[in-house]
Amino acid sequence: MSGNTLLDALACKGVLINVSVRYWRARRKLDPEDLGLPSDKINDRLISLGHKRLLPKDCLHNLALIESRARALVDGNTFPFLNGVARYLPNERLTDVNAQLENLQRQFEAEKQAFLRDYPTYREHALTEWEATARKLVDHPERLVAVIEDAFPTPAQMERHFGFHVSLFQVAVPDVPRSQLIEAGTQQELIEARATAAREARQRIASSCDEFIRDCTVELRSQTARLCTEMLGTINGTGSVHQRTLNRLVNFIDHFRQLNFVNDTEMAEQLEGIRRELLQRTAGEYRDGASARQQLVKGLTALRDRASSMAREDVTALVENFGSLGRRKFTLAA
Repeated sequence: MSGNTLLDALACKGVLINVSVRYWRARRKLDPEDLGLPSDKINDRLISLGHKRLLPKDCLHNLALIESRARALVDGNTFPFLNGVARYLPNERLTDVNAQLENLQRQFEAEKQAFLRDYPTYREHALTEWEATARKLVDHPERLVAVIEDAFPTPAQMERHFGFHVSLFQVAVPDVPRSQLIEAGTQQELIEARATAAREARQRIASSCDEFIRDCTVELRSQTARLCTEMLGTINGTGSVHQRTLNRLVNFIDHFRQLNFVNDTEMAEQLEGIRRELLQRTAGEYRDGASARQQLVKGLTALRDRASSMAREDVTALVENFGSLGRRKFTLAA
């Protein structure tokens, strides 16, 4: 299967996404001199002064929470592409993920403005605490306090430390530079170097597509097996069936369908079969009927074992079938 053909298919089925969340971390790395200690007397193998907080942790708690939610959202709906250089987002999840990121971006902006508004007060209180702490820590507290005070940006400088950016990219490889786009006077060896770099990049990216599609297939199958294992652990541990346990499987099946850009029909059919056979009953019905509960456990066990087995199978046929989408695109374009 041609790497370029697979790349064309990937371009049809999704986009690359990168989310960058920046905010002032309120940390300063202390050096021995900051504490009035000679650096040649500090054993680096045994002592590390490290980064110290300039502000109490709760001042930045909400911003940190928004960052973690953004990363969890992206990680839960994408696959790492080219060893994590970017994340591949299937088209089925694009609208919903974009909407959730826009909501997080609005929350981030509101928290940023609240922090900037209160920053002068935070700074003043923190410096007062540092002055008291420095007097207990070192012989010359004024030196340490001066270092800490200098580590606080001015209110006018603070804005640049914040940013919430979402970037979407089309899956593509670099083209060899065309002569009409090259500036006049560019040396021939530079032109050749750029052309060589572009060709090598195309080869590296194209050759990674096969492995990427295989990894995504294995990951979705492995996720299915892990969910079944966790559900069985919950049911066996409590001796009962709760609706939230069943809802996890319902949500996973829907999520799988939207992430299944590789068109893994066999795994999809396994999950839809479970939906028809096991998810038509309520948790109460499973709790009240030992036979029904036994059927649920048996079905989850079978799905877990099948998904685990499928995760170890050769998926060459699936990769080739996926690549046919790229061939169709190429034919239509021609």
